[in-house]
Parts: sequence; structure tokens; C-alpha cells
Amino acid sequence: MRLLELNSARDWNNILLKLPAPHLLQTYEWGQNKIQNGWRPLHYVWEEDGVVQAAALVLSRQVSLGLPGLRLEVLYCPKGPVLDWQNQGLAARVLNDLQTLAAQRRAAFIKIDPDLELGRGVPGTADALENPAGQAFQQNLERRGWVFSDDQIQFRNTVMIDLTRGEDEILAAMKQKTRYNIRLAERKGVRVHAGQECDLPSLYAMYAATAVRDDFVIRHEAYYLKLWGDFIRAGMAVPLIAEVDGQAVAGLILFHFAGVSRYMFGMSLELARELMPNYLLQWEAIRMSKALGCRAYDMWGAPDVFDESDSLWGVYRFKEGFNGLTLRHLGAWDYTSRPWLYRLYTRALHRLLDLLRARGKAQNRKKVSL
Repeated sequence: MRLLELNSARDWNNILLKLPAPHLLQTYEWGQNKIQNGWRPLHYVWEEDGVVQAAALVLSRQVSLGLPGLRLEVLYCPKGPVLDWQNQGLAARVLNDLQTLAAQRRAAFIKIDPDLELGRGVPGTADALENPAGQAFQQNLERRGWVFSDDQIQFRNTVMIDLTRGEDEILAAMKQKTRYNIRLAERKGVRVHAGQECDLPSLYAMYAATAVRDDFVIRHEAYYLKLWGDFIRAGMAVPLIAEVDGQAVAGLILFHFAGVSRYMFGMSLELARELMPNYLLQWEAIRMSKALGCRAYDMWGAPDVFDESDSLWGVYRFKEGFNGLTLRHLGAWDYTSRPWLYRLYTRALHRLLDLLRARGKAQNRKKVSL
């Protein structure tokens, strides 16, 4: 395991592109954007005969628990590490080194969130299929004392659309109502176009309105303008905007890296919702993803529990209409060599998150009311 001192985004991203299925959240740009939230990006590689076999962007942060002089380091590897999960020996080596890293730095814990499938399809259905490599790695984590994290930062599951098919085939595979709503939006005058960096402030305002309406928390405006802008300038993101009579009514930021595009941020107004702009917006995101050479489109988020009790159920039903494949992932797991600090942190975290959520929602309402 070797820590790299990097000179450019290209150095790190080129390393990732030589490994199996690297995730956007492991890119240099993602790590650099986390600096504004107090994180420090660290870049590690595992080599054999001079060839990189695995890589991990690890974010480090000092956290205060409100007691004088008590600051803890926490480590987080978003959607990583990146490696061939069929290589159990390599996976064991990577885990050994990450556990040693946490112990040497006296961190409260290290969190990993590998982009590793446990299975495909909804559990209990005829289409459900388990992934032996994912199941084996989870059992390995449990044997080593890793615990499934109470703090799942990213969505654990998602819906993925295969873009290797032609547009007509993708459209024909969708549910009839979804195809109808796409055509309805086109007939009723909804138009979708690619935006530019200058459109980001208005997209953020729409995002804040969406957060207030749907009761979720977002960060401050400067965070998103920098994040979205950095990826746009790097050629790794495109804003898409749906308009009716020249008025923006919905939008999304389409990210893409290593042949996969991702719908990570979406926004919409109540205005013209009956014209189904979000259906056409998703269809145009699919079409643009194909034009960008992507082989898959990640619709970013599916329920943990596949029934109406899950808060994502309504959104999932919308995504189901596009007939993507439901992927179930390992989720985030924590390891600590300092159990008492880990327990102290997790207890404090819940109180802190409640405070931040309340503050964030107040800021969202203020932004929308301006």
C-alpha cells in the first residue's frame, strides 16, 4: 500500500481507468471537492511488479465531539476501494492495509463503501440473482470485525439501465405508461437542452425548492456551484434543463466517468408537472449518455426495503418505469481498533445530524422564499 503525492487529476483518474469498474466518487475531482467540507483526500495504491492492482481515495477529517481537546480522525473511502473483487487474495490484502491504516492513524474508524454487488433484482422475485463474490466479501468483513454502518452516506441500492442497446430497443423495453408520458411531454411542448455553467445558480434555486417540497436536506449554494462547475469544466458532467414556453421547470446534472453516466442531482418545480417534464428529461439523459459513449446509466438510488415502508418507494416506482436493472450493493461498513471512541462518535453523530438537518431545512426555506 503506497500513498501517492499527485500532480494532477489526470494522474489519479488514469490509474482508476485501468482498474475494473471505477466509480465517479473515487475520482480526483470528487476528493478535491470534499476539501470545502473539511476533508483531506488521500490517494493509495496497491502494486504488484510495478503494476497497480487496487486503488482507494480515502477522505480524512478531524471531528470535534464538543469536549475540550477531544478531536477524532475519521476515514471514509466513498464507493471504494477499487479492485477486482474476484481476486480474494488481493481483497484480503487491501482490507489488512486499511485496518492497519486506521490503527496507525489512531482513527475512530475507517468506513468503506465498495461498489460491489450483493445481487441483482428485487429479493424474493423470480429475477433475483445473488453475487457470490459480494456475499463472500461481506462474510469476510464480518469475520474481521467490520460492522454494517448506521451512517449510510450513499444510496446502497440503485437502478441501472443498459445503454449497449439501440434507442428504439431501450424505449420499447420501458413500461407503456412511461413511454406514453415521454411522448406526452414532447407533444405538449416540453423541450430539453444541455445547459452551461452559467445556468447553475438557477438550477440550484430549483434544487432548493425541490428539497423544501420533498423534505430533504441539501448543502449551501457555494458547495454545489463548485462541485457541479468543477465536473463540467473537467468534461465529466452536463446540466440538462427541461423548459415549457421558455421557462425552466426541471433539470438534472448528468455525471459521467469510465463508461457510466449517473443521475445524481435532480430538481423540478410544481409548474407544468402535468406535462410530465421529468419523463422526457430522463429519456434525454439516456440519449445523451449514449452519445457520450456510456455503456450504462445509473439512476442513483433504490430502496433498502422493497415495499411502501421505504421513503424511496415512490421514486423507485418512477424509475421502474424505465425498466432498468435493480442492483443491490454491499453498503458502507466500519472498522475500528478503538471501540470506545467509535461508540462515542456514533452517539454524538445522531445528535449532530439532527441539528444539521434542522439548520439545513431552515436554510432551504429561506433560499426558496427570497
